[in-house]
Amino acid sequence: MRIVRFGRGSWGVVEGEVVRVTRGPGGSFTRKRLPLAEVRLLPPTKPTKIVCVGRNYRRHAQEMGEEVPKEPGLFLKAPNALAAPGSILPYPSFTHSLHYEGELAVVVGKRMRRVSEDKALAYVLGYTCALDLTARDVQKTDLQWIRAKSADGFCPLGPWVETDVAPFDLRLRTFVNGEVRQDARTSAMIFSIPFLLAYVSSFMTLEPGDVLLTGTPEGVGELKPGDEVAVEIEGIGRLSVRVAPAS
Repeated sequence: MRIVRFGRGSWGVVEGEVVRVTRGPGGSFTRKRLPLAEVRLLPPTKPTKIVCVGRNYRRHAQEMGEEVPKEPGLFLKAPNALAAPGSILPYPSFTHSLHYEGELAVVVGKRMRRVSEDKALAYVLGYTCALDLTARDVQKTDLQWIRAKSADGFCPLGPWVETDVAPFDLRLRTFVNGEVRQDARTSAMIFSIPFLLAYVSSFMTLEPGDVLLTGTPEGVGELKPGDEVAVEIEGIGRLSVRVAPAS
């Protein structure tokens, strides 16, 4: 099932080239059907928080000149960072080094508190594509990563939540202007998705709709005004946004 959020906050399920409108995410169907090409997609969830995992691919840790972590390194993005598929994002005035990081995102389906690793996937609604946009220069200078990671539009998400995919060995690719910049498989993660969900829920309650970004593989790099960046994940779909041209 591909769950979408669209328009002014309506929910639906994509079936072929049609959106069947539902009562809430994954809810019962109404009689309304809309052409997929004619709806304006929104981020496919409404999280209270976005929990992010840093350095969860060995080669990415190495390309950043950092040690491979012994336990997950976490940070947060706020919901204001969400951006819809197809968005045109202004290049932020406070940075000169805007970077892309393509990631697999997990969307929580049920309230999670102190859930064991072996039961964690039962609490997952599904999976989607994410871009962890990062102001790399201010990430290095600011005391916390609020500007660097959580500015408006710094978390494009979509195009939908796929509920019927196994997340353990999916091909993840990131494209900039059609050129492949990242190409890896989710099986290369250091910490698995069940482990991460159990780890986070051991100290932080995860609510329905919350998002876990599972880390980015090697190949991160800089975006310029006018660039189009896309994340494509096997079995899920393709998320694409554009950085606005220089004024």
